[in-house]
Amino acid sequence: MKTDGSANRYDFERIAGGKGVGGEGSGFGDCPVRAVIANIGGKWISLIMLALADEPQRFGALRRMLPDISQRMLTQTLRDLQRDGYVHREVFPTKPPSVEYSLTELGRSMYDPLRDLVLWAERNHGAVVAARKKFDAAEG
Repeated sequence: MKTDGSANRYDFERIAGGKGVGGEGSGFGDCPVRAVIANIGGKWISLIMLALADEPQRFGALRRMLPDISQRMLTQTLRDLQRDGYVHREVFPTKPPSVEYSLTELGRSMYDPLRDLVLWAERNHGAVVAARKKFDAAEG
């Protein structure tokens, strides 16, 4: 562990594969953190993950929980979450077939950090809105 006061900073050198930060030869193009974060930063991902945190949900229930999301966007987002291993889709042999979505162990492992980020966003929403207004006013 570093003792120069930088212990709280992320080790960019390590994630860049020791190739340096930025510039020619940098490993940021293949950065594993960026590859994971890019897929969990979508507009609906956090809300869907939080909706699935307590118990499995059927598609219709998710639509009711997130009334602003289109059916197409919900379907695509659930597929993206499945592809990354965060969500499990189970089809039950009923007539008509019913489908239920739940968090996988990987998805559950992301819940606490995601919840903390959502709580941070709620606490700091006003400050962010004020900063945007100040910036926009200065930009004219």
